[in-house]
Amino acid sequence: MARKIQAIRGMNDILPGQSSVWQYLESTVADVVKSYGYQQIRFPIVENTDLFKRGVGETTDIVEKEMYTFEDRNGESLTLRPEGTASCVRAADQAGLLFNQVQRLWYTGPMFRYERPQKGRYRQFHQIGVEAFGMASADVDAELIVLSARLWKKLGLLEHVELQLNTIGLASEREAYKAALVDYLTEFKDQLDEDSQRRLTTNPLRILDSKDEATQAVLNNAPSLRDFIGEESQAHFERLQAILTANGVPFVINHRLVRGLDYYGKTVFEWVTAHLGAQATVCAGGRYDGLVEQLGGKATPAVGFAMGIERLVLLLETLELIPEEAKASTDVFVVSLGEDAEITSSVLAETLRSELAGVTVLRHCGGGNFKNQMKKANNSGARLTLILGQEEVEQGICQVKDMQTGDQESCQIADIANCVNAKLQLN
Repeated sequence: MARKIQAIRGMNDILPGQSSVWQYLESTVADVVKSYGYQQIRFPIVENTDLFKRGVGETTDIVEKEMYTFEDRNGESLTLRPEGTASCVRAADQAGLLFNQVQRLWYTGPMFRYERPQKGRYRQFHQIGVEAFGMASADVDAELIVLSARLWKKLGLLEHVELQLNTIGLASEREAYKAALVDYLTEFKDQLDEDSQRRLTTNPLRILDSKDEATQAVLNNAPSLRDFIGEESQAHFERLQAILTANGVPFVINHRLVRGLDYYGKTVFEWVTAHLGAQATVCAGGRYDGLVEQLGGKATPAVGFAMGIERLVLLLETLELIPEEAKASTDVFVVSLGEDAEITSSVLAETLRSELAGVTVLRHCGGGNFKNQMKKANNSGARLTLILGQEEVEQGICQVKDMQTGDQESCQIADIANCVNAKLQLN
């Protein structure tokens, strides 16, 4: 017997019992972003490696340790996209959508990072991203955050997540702060965790969100980023807070929130939850005004966020917030006995699908005796079972059985859509 081939570690199948929840989440997101005027964009899974080295940052963990990179037959270095923002910028700029224009875009799809798989963190994971280009003021930062708050409310998650905000200022302000932070931390290098010691010379701002207790203790007396923030950045941040407050969106200012990608500046934010253990962040983003120019385009202000689908699905399941209508279900199961009945049942099922939008009709195929077909009808979870035999075909009727009460009655095939609709409404 040939050896079975298994899925790659950390790259999971989404099975039929799970996919309905994904569809519910994705359709809810699509409805919300559409109400704000955002349009969907789609771009390739594979990009030139330099896109992420230049965009995400060569000293970030993603580029240094986590990218799936390979050479194609022409010797060109390609990478499975580890995040969506750089690809979105590349696609929009290549299509001439950015310079001196306003664009509101969103996307969804798989991303890839080589890291240790654990609950809520996978090597192939799926994100939904929302990006806004061409607007430099704080009101669009606020729009994105208010949009995400509306999504949480629609999903029933608003009371289970917390918004954390910070400003990391302009590039010049961050550079001045980095110098002061490195000077301070160098004195305590031996007390820092291994990752933070490495980041001291590559990406010192990331040390601020270290989870190591000893490192956090050292940071308690470190210089504060807020002391290096200039008037422009502070005014932008205060305007953002005012708009969020006016819209009734509560927030907590976290002065150590920096995000892990090099392209961020000014506003950064995260939505976190206490219900997923270590994987607390369910949505994060911020402003990245320099990224378009950094990737070869003309200077364009931009802001966006991304959310992980796996974590949101896990959160919805943990809190039991998946509505019944979002779960995979069958409304009507059709049983038939005999060749004539099989043909009639096929036509009857098509009639129901045409006349009753949104109703799921599952027709038994492949023959079998009545007992086995009814067993399958019961296992399907259908609310109604339609039964057709030779006698019913000759009389132009169909038996309709309520699977919850066991009641059964006949209905004219010509009126089957009205009959089924009435019974489903009662259920």
